[in-house]
Amino acid sequence: MTQVADSHDRIRVHGARVNNLKDVSVELPKRRLTAFTGLSGSGKSSLVFGTVAAESQRLINETYSAFLQGFMTTVARPDVDVLDGLTTAIVVDQERLAANPRSTVGTVTDANALLRILFSRLGRPHLGSPQAYSFNVASASGAGAITVERGAATAKQRAEFHVVGGMCPRCEGRGTVQDFDLTALYDDAKSLNEGALTIPGYSMDGWYGRIYRGAGYFDPDTPIRDFTKRQLHDLLYKEPTRIKVDGINVTYEGLIPKITKSMLAKDVDAMQPHIRAFVERAVTFATCPACHGTRLSEGARSSKIGGVSIADACAMQISDLATWVRGLHEPSVAPLLGALADTLDSFVGIGLGYLSLDRSSGTLSGGEAQRTKMIRHLGSALTDVTYVFDEPSVGLHPADIVRMNDLLLQLRDKGNTVLVVEHKPEMIAIADHVVDLGPGAGSAGGQIVYEGTVDGLRTSGTLTGKHLDDRATLKTSVRAPSGTLEIRGASTHNLQGVDVDVPLGVLVVVTGVAGSGKSSLITGSVVGRDGVVHVDQTAIRGSRRSNPATYTGLLEPIRKAFAKANGVKPALFSANSEGACPTCNGVGVVYTDLGMMAGVATVCEECEGKRFQASVLEYRLGGKDISEVLALSAADAEEFFSTGEARVPAAHTVLERITDVGLGYLTIGQPLTTLSGGERQRLKLATHLGDKGGVIVLDEPTTGLHLADVAQLLGLLDRIVDSGKSVVVIEHHQAVMAHADWIVDLGPGAGHDGGRVVFEGTPADLVAGRTTLTGEHLADYVGA
Repeated sequence: MTQVADSHDRIRVHGARVNNLKDVSVELPKRRLTAFTGLSGSGKSSLVFGTVAAESQRLINETYSAFLQGFMTTVARPDVDVLDGLTTAIVVDQERLAANPRSTVGTVTDANALLRILFSRLGRPHLGSPQAYSFNVASASGAGAITVERGAATAKQRAEFHVVGGMCPRCEGRGTVQDFDLTALYDDAKSLNEGALTIPGYSMDGWYGRIYRGAGYFDPDTPIRDFTKRQLHDLLYKEPTRIKVDGINVTYEGLIPKITKSMLAKDVDAMQPHIRAFVERAVTFATCPACHGTRLSEGARSSKIGGVSIADACAMQISDLATWVRGLHEPSVAPLLGALADTLDSFVGIGLGYLSLDRSSGTLSGGEAQRTKMIRHLGSALTDVTYVFDEPSVGLHPADIVRMNDLLLQLRDKGNTVLVVEHKPEMIAIADHVVDLGPGAGSAGGQIVYEGTVDGLRTSGTLTGKHLDDRATLKTSVRAPSGTLEIRGASTHNLQGVDVDVPLGVLVVVTGVAGSGKSSLITGSVVGRDGVVHVDQTAIRGSRRSNPATYTGLLEPIRKAFAKANGVKPALFSANSEGACPTCNGVGVVYTDLGMMAGVATVCEECEGKRFQASVLEYRLGGKDISEVLALSAADAEEFFSTGEARVPAAHTVLERITDVGLGYLTIGQPLTTLSGGERQRLKLATHLGDKGGVIVLDEPTTGLHLADVAQLLGLLDRIVDSGKSVVVIEHHQAVMAHADWIVDLGPGAGHDGGRVVFEGTPADLVAGRTTLTGEHLADYVGA
């Protein structure tokens, strides 16, 4: 007999309008693998993450008490008419893991927690509880009198406490110690009054200048090289001291503690560019001499199981550590050993066996971070869960994609719904159901243009369908190099003394399986040299106030052009400065905080969402006010600023770069928070195209790119090379490999099985030889 419960076999979405979605309605089959395809910016993430996953997580949060909800991030209900049939959603996205120096692969996956318990039970000599093996717990002790109340009387007792932690006291569990390059702080040939201090913001005309000049600890007219030891100590290291300067009570502090608090305590990525440049110049990081980079105290390193300390275990390649754990036969901790072995085997199964647990989580690529998050779910006994993946093929070699496909199918076959946003044909091919969004991107997208099987997609006539079977062909002729960039004895991470010559003036692709040492080779030996511009995968940071115009520097020449045409100040044309609407402070919306309920954002009634004061909108340039200009797409703005009264060459140049990377459809004033991952990376590339540098290094530029956009990217790379620059691309996409002039292939495996150059030469030679894993997959791809 059929039960009513069995009829709920679909997730129904009706009338979704999140971001650029245009009243989208769709039914997704449960316990199947559904792939979402379409151009970057067509609305895939808005439908999957912004609608289905967001509502599922919001509904789960609502099952908790109001007290608990107050501690959770509040999510507003997505703009959708009907959403039913939802199951618990687990989102496995590409957000990079925290770059906190205390965060490692072991801490984010809880493998470290299991290891610490293991050592606290079996380690000899015995140190104490698991925290004695934690590099985040400092040893502490104290003693003194405490007052104890007993009935009406009180009595004083002596009490003492002792905490044994595993933190290295020298580096405080960071593994590195920082030192200052004093030549970057001051010019010792000058006196303070002559402007000796070279720290940003420390001019003698400012407040800091008044404090240092009036402190009285040294003569501001004496060159720093002539200071006594005491005077130099007071300038650099003096602890906070209250002094009087010009009759005002202030705190004087030495330069180094002052900089440490004001600059080094901040996240490097959040710093202004000139401050970041100063910090990178002035602060050097070296391996801690006390713990040799292990982060652990001497006691924690001395406690061992069969000659292996917890520091040794965390430094092992995870595949080797899994073997070591399986070799421990101790019935008293059998459940713990089983759980730890399963976690480590998950690493190996997902293709991350080459990592070590002490690897800092901030150094993982986007693809590695995503797979690290997957580890929690692989062995889970939960079923009827919706797993949502964001391009799981990112950072994966074609050989690794086969393994990832197997993992996704395993999750589905356990009775789960798997939703995957994806561009790679190899991953789309395994889908039971495909939802293709389009027809274009941005305002030209947001509609479902196809829904059905993969075979049906091929014949559907949509952009994805037309390009699904695209296969790049090998170049008939390659460019001749204009020189070489020598790398000698590269040994970063797993590299085994690599010697390689990277040709200049051509398109070079560095490839190899995930973990073979590609990024280690390029970031360790090429990035940082003079004239090298590095466009990496780090996310663009931006608030609701940031937009493509502010991020690329486009707004500056536009503001100046408006100011010049109208005879007023440029600051009036900034929604973050004097021109801002006073009611919404230039945000365009008024935000009402409702405590544990999701806040409500309503369009500002004063400026009607335009973000500027009414008086500012009376000033025009080429017949448009500043809000109308910011509402233009990049392609329309490029045309607008090219001729006539509105001709602004500086703005036109930036807009040309934005359209060159395929973002002509973006509105130049739309918040960065509304951009997809692929759009953000291309926007970043656009800003670097104008950098002065002979060598441009790109880290997986095809991330988030639709099949149709890859051809446009290849054309852009060709134009950059033809303009006289050298381009080095770390990439797995076979179309980019086939288009290269020169390939450097690393391997043969990952971790300690990699780190060697297994091929260098032209793509045609790589295909003809088929001597490497990359060669075999590229040959299959081009049909050789």
